[in-house]
Amino acid sequence: MDDLLIKRKKQIAYFNLALCILLWAAIPVVTKKILIELDNLQTLFYSTVFSCLVMAVLMLTQNKVLEMKKHSRKEYLIMAFLGFLGNYLYYVLLYGAFERTTASEGFVLAYTWPMLVLVLSFIILKEKVTAKKLIGVLISFSGIIIITTKGDIAGLSLTSLSGDLLAVCGAFIFALFSVLGKKYSFDNTISVFIYFFSALIFLLPTVAVFSSFVLPSFRAWLWLILNGVLINGVTYVFWFKALEGGETHIISNLLYLTPFISLIYIAIFLKEEILLSSFIGLSVIVFGVLLQYMKGLTMLKRDSHE
Repeated sequence: MDDLLIKRKKQIAYFNLALCILLWAAIPVVTKKILIELDNLQTLFYSTVFSCLVMAVLMLTQNKVLEMKKHSRKEYLIMAFLGFLGNYLYYVLLYGAFERTTASEGFVLAYTWPMLVLVLSFIILKEKVTAKKLIGVLISFSGIIIITTKGDIAGLSLTSLSGDLLAVCGAFIFALFSVLGKKYSFDNTISVFIYFFSALIFLLPTVAVFSSFVLPSFRAWLWLILNGVLINGVTYVFWFKALEGGETHIISNLLYLTPFISLIYIAIFLKEEILLSSFIGLSVIVFGVLLQYMKGLTMLKRDSHE
C-alpha cells in the first residue's frame, strides 16, 4: 500500500513538473509580446499584481488564511527574502535581458540555473564535490560560451553583452533562490503568496523611481493576465509540489526540456531565427548536467532489468 502511495505521489509530482515545463517555456514569447508596449519593470509590476490576486484566491479557496498564524515572524521574513530573490530580482534581470537580446539567447542562458544549483549546493548545502561533478559543470559552462558567442568563440560574436550578463546573473539569483528554498518546508500556497506579495512591495518604489505607471492597452492586458496568472503564478505551486513528490536529480534533468520547447515556441510565435549554435550549446549544457548523474542513471536502468 505504501509503495502504491509513493508511486502515486511521484506521478502527481511529474505531472506538476510537466505543467511547469510547458508554461515556463512560454516565458520568452509572452514577455517579448508585452515588451513591445511596456518596459521590463512595468511588465513585471502588472504581472506580479495578477500573480498576487490568483494566489490570494487560492489562499481563500484552500482555507489557508487561518493557517498563516502557524508561521512565525522570522519565517515570514525568510519568505519575504526568498520572494525578493526569486520573484523580484530574478525577473527584473530576466526581463531586462529580454529587452536587450534575442528571446532564444536570453532564455537559454537564463536556463543555466539548474547547473548553478549544483555549484551553489557545493557551497551552501555542503554537498560532496566529485571530479565528475566538476567536469560536468565545466562542460556545461562551455555550452554557455557556445551560445553567447554563436559558435564563433574566436570572434566573440555577441547579440548583447549586457543582455547576456543580465540573463546569467538572473540564472544565478534563481539558483540561489532554489537552493535556499530547499532548507525550508513552508506551506506551498502561503509561501508563494508571500513571495509575490513581497515582490510587489519591492516593485512599487522601483517602478516609481526607475520607470512610470502607465495604463496598458487591451492587447497588453491579455498577455499580462496570461503571464501573471498562469506562467508566473500558479506554476510556482506546481513547482514546489513537483519538488515535494519527485526525485530531485530526475526533476533537474527534465527541466532542460523547457528551453528546447521554448525554442520551438519562439520559432513559431516570434518567427525568430534559431541558430544551430543555440541547439549545440544547449545540448552541451544538458550533457554536462547528465554526466553528473550518469552512475545513478546506469544503476536505475540496471535495477529495472532485474
